[in-house]
Amino acid sequence: MSINPEQLRYSKEHEWVSEPADGVRTVGITSHAADALGDVVFVQLPEVGATVTAGETCGELESTKSVSDLFSPVSGEVTEVNQDVSDDPSLVNSAPFEGGWLFKVRTAEGPARTPSCCRPPSTTPSSRAEPRSEPDPRMPRTPTMRRRRRCPC
Repeated sequence: MSINPEQLRYSKEHEWVSEPADGVRTVGITSHAADALGDVVFVQLPEVGATVTAGETCGELESTKSVSDLFSPVSGEVTEVNQDVSDDPSLVNSAPFEGGWLFKVRTAEGPARTPSCCRPPSTTPSSRAEPRSEPDPRMPRTPTMRRRRRCPC
């Protein structure tokens, strides 16, 4: 599965979501997030049939550097998880827009509505010029996480 990054929507947490195909959206993380994480060695994804909520944690990505929460960019029911990523987590680093997608969601928004939490491709994290000097206070922290690595955007 090859996905064109220019046709995706991006969340503030660097997850991407595809436009819906029959009401189902594909979710993954950006190459910037994968690079910031380092070598991903374990992924915990939501179960098929689970309900995910936009902006809420739905899994974890563990790398050689840290453990990071995985946030769902949309609300809906998980219809499929990428078993290849579960078997070989390095796909998240080597092919974040191809074989490294994480899960698919039948969205509550329906096929015609764009998720409100996502930006269009013209304002993707890599195209923003001003770096943030302080961490975003809205970012949740969990006891299992070390300090979240923030992107320079």
